[in-house]
Amino acid sequence: MKRAAILGTGSALPVRRVTNTELAETVDTTDEWIIERTGIRSRYIAGEGETTATLAADAARRALEAAGIAASEIDLIVLATATPDQTFPASATKVQAMLGINDCVAFDVAAVCSGFLYAMSVAESMIRAGSAYNALVIGSETFSRILDWEDRGTCVLFGDGAGAVVLGSVEGPSDGQSKDARGVLATKLHADGRHNELLYVDGGPSTTGTVGKLRMKGREVFRHAVTNLASVMGEVLELAGLTTADIDWLVPHQANARILDATARKLGLSPDKVVVTVTEHANTSAASVPLALDVAVRDGRIKAGDIVVLEAMGGGFTWGAAILRW
Repeated sequence: MKRAAILGTGSALPVRRVTNTELAETVDTTDEWIIERTGIRSRYIAGEGETTATLAADAARRALEAAGIAASEIDLIVLATATPDQTFPASATKVQAMLGINDCVAFDVAAVCSGFLYAMSVAESMIRAGSAYNALVIGSETFSRILDWEDRGTCVLFGDGAGAVVLGSVEGPSDGQSKDARGVLATKLHADGRHNELLYVDGGPSTTGTVGKLRMKGREVFRHAVTNLASVMGEVLELAGLTTADIDWLVPHQANARILDATARKLGLSPDKVVVTVTEHANTSAASVPLALDVAVRDGRIKAGDIVVLEAMGGGFTWGAAILRW
């Protein structure tokens, strides 16, 4: 059976690291307040010349190097972002040009924090269908440019960054429970547009003609996140014919340490199996899952044969999960 497997990972962060203490110099907050409520200690903020596309391209180069794949071998780029360089064309095409790829399918996906899961599901489906062979799936954001820096309830939560994976076509047994079944075993996506007002940006080309700023009702988002993430993980495990006990690593969207803890408890999953990077990177939206994945791969935690679950929820609401054997 043809499957899509992750052949390499990569990530990129802006040069400037901003600690809570530094942030407290301009925002009415404290290091203690932020850590207690979110677990976040620092974030990276894009500077001049650093954009969603440049960060995405840097992450993609590192993923290609890790995979041992030349850029010319890529026939699909799917870039998940809510902060594109331009309204159009797609930032994926800018990344394509930066990588020196003359022709391949390239487009953006907008599903906010769930964007990487949506993008990976699309790329995985195209690989299984035979319309792509090697794909770059990227999550990249410069959320700092849509934040209201006078709203301490939101501006302390987010950061900028990018993460990327190379997805490649591999052959394996049709039974996903076989230890030889490498790659993506199952994906599950959801959306419910009734909750728009809980997490959104108050602008856009066809409404205000402006970029707008991020707005969020944190308590309500927290409640939905814990319920939806636990539910979708159960669904994707069932699709793969596996259970929580089979999970070696959970790589969740890095929104808030409290959400990560609550989700793990709801699933009965040991905190030791949860990859946590929100403390250093804050919430990087569509970049957070691939960024955290790259950290765990490069530090040696994730090894060949491990069962890895990726999950995220974002504005819309959108949410989803994917399970794969490394």
